[in-house]
Amino acid sequence: MTHPADDKSNSLQTARESFSGKGMSETQLVTAVAIADILHAEIQNSGSFVEKLTDYSHAFARSERFDAMRAETMIRDIYTATRGQSMNQTREGLKAAERNLPENAQTRALACAESIGSLIQAPPTQPFYKAYDRAAVTLSREFAITQAAAKTMMSDAYKDMHARDLYEAGKEQEEQFHKPARAAEIAQRRSCQVQKHSPRQSRS
Repeated sequence: MTHPADDKSNSLQTARESFSGKGMSETQLVTAVAIADILHAEIQNSGSFVEKLTDYSHAFARSERFDAMRAETMIRDIYTATRGQSMNQTREGLKAAERNLPENAQTRALACAESIGSLIQAPPTQPFYKAYDRAAVTLSREFAITQAAAKTMMSDAYKDMHARDLYEAGKEQEEQFHKPARAAEIAQRRSCQVQKHSPRQSRS
């Protein structure tokens, strides 16, 4: 099993050997790899990258001697070197997978949607948005699609089966299970803080 630190080291080495990487300082290289990772996460999430690429290119160039256009080229090169494909190829691959889903996709989407309630309820409880996101990540990885597409699939499958909006059902469970547990946790923390400071106050 490859250790995460090894993966990071391998990515940096691959980036160093790329066309743009050969002319970059170590700090620039580490920054570009980090930005490439952020963009990869965004593509996996939404299937889009252009807006964030523009933002990060400007931010990258701000403290350097190259302009935003050059920064964008460097980031694209580093992404391709470390991922083995361009950002657009990654995006197109996710879209192709969404167009060619297997027969069990609807069944799995419903199962992931229905797992959200259990995720909200299980200790430690969590809010709907986190449980929804976790379920979407699970489904997106299973079928190599974007998390946005996974969320749409789950919402549609849940509504078809239960004639209810997944968001509304999830928020009801959040109100019932997560919010009381969260309120109790906050109250306990405040109580501990009061007890911690009380001895000092009494001594003074």
